[in-house]
Amino acid sequence: MAADGVYVYAVMRAGTVLPKGIGGVGSPPAVLRKITTGGLDAVVSDAPPGLRARRRDLLAHQELLMRLADEGPVLPMRFGMVAPDEETVLHQLAGAEADHAATLEQLSGRFEINVKAFPAQNALAALVAEDETVRRLREAVRRRPGYEASLRLGEAVSAALTRRATAAGRSVLGELTPGSRAVAAGPEVPGCALNVSFLVERGDSEAFLANARHFADAHRDHVELRLAGPLPCYSFVGREARSMPVGGV
Repeated sequence: MAADGVYVYAVMRAGTVLPKGIGGVGSPPAVLRKITTGGLDAVVSDAPPGLRARRRDLLAHQELLMRLADEGPVLPMRFGMVAPDEETVLHQLAGAEADHAATLEQLSGRFEINVKAFPAQNALAALVAEDETVRRLREAVRRRPGYEASLRLGEAVSAALTRRATAAGRSVLGELTPGSRAVAAGPEVPGCALNVSFLVERGDSEAFLANARHFADAHRDHVELRLAGPLPCYSFVGREARSMPVGGV
């Protein structure tokens, strides 16, 4: 079947060496290539027909970006960016070359680490010990079990867990920010008290993650921290740069 345009994975500095032994999206994995204008390379492949956000292809996209990051700073495209042809990609690159080059300089030698803070779900004993309102409502349920009393207790527990996670989220933000170069707030996530990404020097990423894990362990009764990274620096690239814009799935 014929390709459905040109799939764009990333923009990098000209002269990038493509990693060996890895392909792009699609089945079989698409063959990667570079197209160059000025000081920039775009990493592309033929877009497979009927491209959808399947897990296999999402992982292939992500793995390639991480492998590319080993070669130098990467301006990552979001999944599903498809241009009608190479000329369109070259036109977009040429028009934004100065901005892209500046962004690549800012990202050089750095990764993104995402931190999400959720209410601790296995901390009822600690919550009862520390929260007088929850303790009082729990005793009321024990004395006179019933739907209304149980409902009030459930609402109080949920609110208290969220408050504790929010407070812990503010604390972890203060704890981790000094170890990063920049911080970017992420979109709202249901049930999540904090969603932020940190721009971290490559050489500091292990120490940064260790600090985050230490905080999580010390505050396990208040918050569940979910760490992701190192990642491509999506949160520190402008929306227009991430989508080029040429189209997408």
